[in-house]
Amino acid sequence: MSASSAASSATDSLPGALNFLQLFLHADIVVQVIMVGLALSSLWSWAIIIQKTGALNRVNKEADGFEGALNSGRALDDIAATLGTQPKEPFQKLLVAVTAAWKDYKGKSLSPAQGDLLVSQVDREMNHIIANEADGIEDGLSILAVIATASPFVGLFGTVWGIMNAFSAIASQGDTNLTTVAPAISEALFATAMGLFAAIPAYIAFNLFNSKVARFTSRMEGFADELMVSLTRRLGDKLGG
Repeated sequence: MSASSAASSATDSLPGALNFLQLFLHADIVVQVIMVGLALSSLWSWAIIIQKTGALNRVNKEADGFEGALNSGRALDDIAATLGTQPKEPFQKLLVAVTAAWKDYKGKSLSPAQGDLLVSQVDREMNHIIANEADGIEDGLSILAVIATASPFVGLFGTVWGIMNAFSAIASQGDTNLTTVAPAISEALFATAMGLFAAIPAYIAFNLFNSKVARFTSRMEGFADELMVSLTRRLGDKLGG
């Protein structure tokens, strides 16, 4: 007999060996509902984690590539012209918003008051774009926050319910033997473990993604500031001329 077969036989022969499926099947219906809910919450949180990881990697990669194109020396108007009027990426939207506003006034004479109005309008539009893009990236993080905060308490409720069943078994059988209370206690602790299993990844991911979203938002704001500097410089040259 091989060592692995011997170890498997020894494990199967242990009466106290954990079997999570058996714990679930023999659990009270209330505890079963709690376990299923926590398992679904965990799957939901992992789906959000995978989706947000891909989304954040994509927007940062796009931003890196776009900033590289801007640093190539091409004129901003030429780059914006290749993007069309409805670009999909955040940095592209910011650039098109500025160049489109400047294009409307490029061939016209402007007073200082009109220049200030243009700057104010462009600033509001870019703030609107940044807020919308940040909201889009943050979408789903509130669900992670709910799962992270609620799952331990839901698991705790299952624990309390399982312990109540243990005391009920003691009362009905008049026996405090471990074999009497062990199944209910095991169900209770399993519910707690599932609550933590759902909560911990969601909590870590929520804080990590919050930090990444804040950094990307700051990156968009920095790019918007650079565009505003370029716009005000052009206005200064036009008004000065």
